[in-house]
Amino acid sequence: MPNTNTAKKNTVKIDKTTVLKGFELMCTAKTLAEKYEDNKEITSKYVHATSRGHEAIQLALGMQLKPQDFVAPYYRDDSILLGMGITPYELMLDLFAKKDDPFSGGRTYYSHPSLKREDMPKIPHQSSATGMQAIPMTGVAMGMQYKEIEGLAEDLNGENPVAVCSIGDAACTEGEFSEALQMAALKQLPILYLVQDNEWDISASAEEIRAQDMAYYARGFKGVEVFSIDGSDFEESYNTIQKVLKLIRTERRPFLIHAKVPLLGHHTSGVRKEFYRDDLDDHATRDPYPKIKDLARSVGVDEADLVNIEAKTKKLVDQVYEEAKNAEDPDPASITNHYFAPTPITEEKGVREPKGKQKTVMVDCALFAVRELMEKHPEALLYGQDVGARLGGVFREAATLGKKFGDNRVFNTPIMEAFIIGSTVGMSAVGLKPIVEVQFADYIWPGLNQLFTELSRSNYLSNGKWPVSSVIRVPIGAYGSGGPYHSSSVESVVTNIRGIKVVYPSTGADLKGLMKAAYYDPNPVLLLEHKGLYWSKIKGTEGAMSVEPDEDYVVPIGKARIVQEADQEKIDSGESVVIITYGMGVYWATKAAKNHPGAVEIIDLRTLSPLDTDTIYAAAKKHSKVMLVTEESIEASFTLGLAGRIQRECFEYLDAPVSIVGSIDTPAIPLHSDLEFALLPNADKVGEALQELFEY
Repeated sequence: MPNTNTAKKNTVKIDKTTVLKGFELMCTAKTLAEKYEDNKEITSKYVHATSRGHEAIQLALGMQLKPQDFVAPYYRDDSILLGMGITPYELMLDLFAKKDDPFSGGRTYYSHPSLKREDMPKIPHQSSATGMQAIPMTGVAMGMQYKEIEGLAEDLNGENPVAVCSIGDAACTEGEFSEALQMAALKQLPILYLVQDNEWDISASAEEIRAQDMAYYARGFKGVEVFSIDGSDFEESYNTIQKVLKLIRTERRPFLIHAKVPLLGHHTSGVRKEFYRDDLDDHATRDPYPKIKDLARSVGVDEADLVNIEAKTKKLVDQVYEEAKNAEDPDPASITNHYFAPTPITEEKGVREPKGKQKTVMVDCALFAVRELMEKHPEALLYGQDVGARLGGVFREAATLGKKFGDNRVFNTPIMEAFIIGSTVGMSAVGLKPIVEVQFADYIWPGLNQLFTELSRSNYLSNGKWPVSSVIRVPIGAYGSGGPYHSSSVESVVTNIRGIKVVYPSTGADLKGLMKAAYYDPNPVLLLEHKGLYWSKIKGTEGAMSVEPDEDYVVPIGKARIVQEADQEKIDSGESVVIITYGMGVYWATKAAKNHPGAVEIIDLRTLSPLDTDTIYAAAKKHSKVMLVTEESIEASFTLGLAGRIQRECFEYLDAPVSIVGSIDTPAIPLHSDLEFALLPNADKVGEALQELFEY
């Protein structure tokens, strides 16, 4: 069932105005590339790549995008940017990483754009884009579809927005690109994948790295229509793009254009083409610049006009090069700006324990929080594996939500953790508030690439333009002989990803309050929910059950909770200890502390990143003896890092080394219940260590 079209030149001639504009812009792109190369001793300070050879297909796209559209250009796509209206001066500010670089303020490479201007297509932040951009941009298309179905989309008189993912053919071998295509085909999303095929990776040729090109590969995705064209031919490129964009705007379904193009420049300024290539002469014969020049002549542009455009362009590029080179550099004092976007939730509000209500289990507090959010906010939606109406989550954490809100707002995804996490970038960019679930913490690993590369850096590298507002729910921890693939703790990994927030509540009230705070937070929030506390079935965890807080209750992210305080008399006499913990550790600590009445303060961190260091350090200084309790093993862990911070900041106040109780260090958690019990901490182990600390 072939669905590939080999585009032929439109019998209707392309108009002169379009060709002339295309020529002017291609002349600009070519002149910029030549200027960079002529001054490579200066311009190569920061590695860059140019669109040389790819200009025709890129300009054909950039010139036809509208302000309501979203596009993900990749690192060789400066011609797309020129076609959209970005000026040569702005591109050079980007090249030199200047303060007024419109994309990142000097924080990231040339042609790694992010843009949020009313009069131009929108470009959410993306990484170096070797395949990673496909999932976030597919998330944009999924968000567009959601808004249209829910009646939230702006009426544009039929000129509906399109999402465009531009990508090199070599990057399409990434597994995450397949995840994006799978969802686009499954959901019939309004997206164009523009694949630019120059037959090279870096030094690896197409014959070495792929079994087929993308026009052939994409045939396996039912419902994705494919065009294969000569991307060095401006007329063919322009007409094909025009046709496909019109179809997407009206029919709201996915397309892929596979454009064959020559690579005329270097892979990057740091990897020179003459190092390894023997096909330079062949690629030069397919140069789009003489082709568009001939096209311009054929539609009636005078030769003198072409010469004048070239001279005028060179003069402009020479001028703005000097201006950009001498422009103001970024202020080093701004280095931490936009670490996080400001959150509106800065203090605890609402009623934590409404009168006259019975306690409920922790999992239901989360369920009620999500239900209230979705009732109040039509832009809120929930998706992940098995959360749909048929099951409502393997822990029943989404029970009833699918039936109440329908399949558009609560839906199952394939087994694609990268897509689940990375799509929230696009969903957030179009103004939605995604709540997604990774079914078990053990399954988060395929999603770490998106979490680290896309979500965590978006606000910082876009200079504050594109924070990613998403809530990622992750059931975590060992419970009931879950074995090696359903029991892991992952906090040491995720807390090392700067730019995301990580919360880990130990009670239902805190889970509801933090869920609400996470929803209203403009930053990505990872919500770690201990599945052993969900129903308080484990003896000693009854405290996880709470009276459900009211609808307005919020807990600020980054504020710890005092579970119990020590008597002042014990503190004054130097007979007290503080235990700092989170999750299941709260209940091990609480039980162990009963053997030392009035002598133990217990702090529940609730948030692991950012930490409430004020509360932590104040407690360490007050008690002089500190114990940390974690379900993770100790070595190379979040908790060991916390111990180091306490000893660094409070050393002169401590009367003993910081004590740590954690799991036995093994590669995995074994299945048998006796082995699991031997590995994990418990109240007895905490009690023994606590006694030793008191006696130190």
